[in-house]
Amino acid sequence: MTPETRRSAIVALVTERGETSIEALSHHFGVSLQTVRSDLRDLTTQGLLLRRHGMVATFARENIGYQQREIVNINGKRWIGERTAQLLSEAQSCFLGTGTTVEMVARALPETASLAAFTNNLHAALPLSHLTGCELTVAGGRIRKRDLDIIGSDALTFFSRYRVDVGVVSVGGIGESGELYDFNDDEVLARQALIASADLTVLVVDSTKFGRTALCRNGCVGDFDYVVSDRAPTDRQQAMLSRRQTQWLCRDRAKKL
Repeated sequence: MTPETRRSAIVALVTERGETSIEALSHHFGVSLQTVRSDLRDLTTQGLLLRRHGMVATFARENIGYQQREIVNINGKRWIGERTAQLLSEAQSCFLGTGTTVEMVARALPETASLAAFTNNLHAALPLSHLTGCELTVAGGRIRKRDLDIIGSDALTFFSRYRVDVGVVSVGGIGESGELYDFNDDEVLARQALIASADLTVLVVDSTKFGRTALCRNGCVGDFDYVVSDRAPTDRQQAMLSRRQTQWLCRDRAKKL
């Protein structure tokens, strides 16, 4: 593998897995720590990766394509979808936001689910349309073709028109201390509008989002009633959540912090 090929592979790996140690990269690519550090100097100079405390993370300006994201950590996202669907079992109405993990929530709902569902996510709207007891309302406005969703002021207007029992959202990334990241202000605007109009809020975030940063930082995991993830919180996230009334649900336990 040439240095150029390896460096491209490093960026792809960190983008998929989230924050990764230098030692893990050395082991994965079968090269020395010195070689990895040399690669990272080049990649950080180009603004493709961030180095901090022996770890490497992306500083993404744009998310990867929707179809690529659908197959990343598919089993983890399925578990999150199924667990979140359980939270919706008693709800009469819900918002579903954008993203592949939220789509998994829609796919996990039973065919007999009886609720009014509102979404700006056309990928989620398709499985919802097949639920016999679902009254489905979809946001109108300009469609972001790459992701087949509606964000920005159109989403703000849509979600502000209703009040629902449960709102489900995802984010572009989650930091070590629980800070949340999205790729642009329109995504932040849509998320804020959704959670402001829901009585109970749920953040769904799979393990690939951990340690992943993006241009827009807004909010934290403690802003939600529930966080559903295939990964347990970090120590710093747990310390922050201990001051909130947030429940973090993961594969091996449901832990109230």
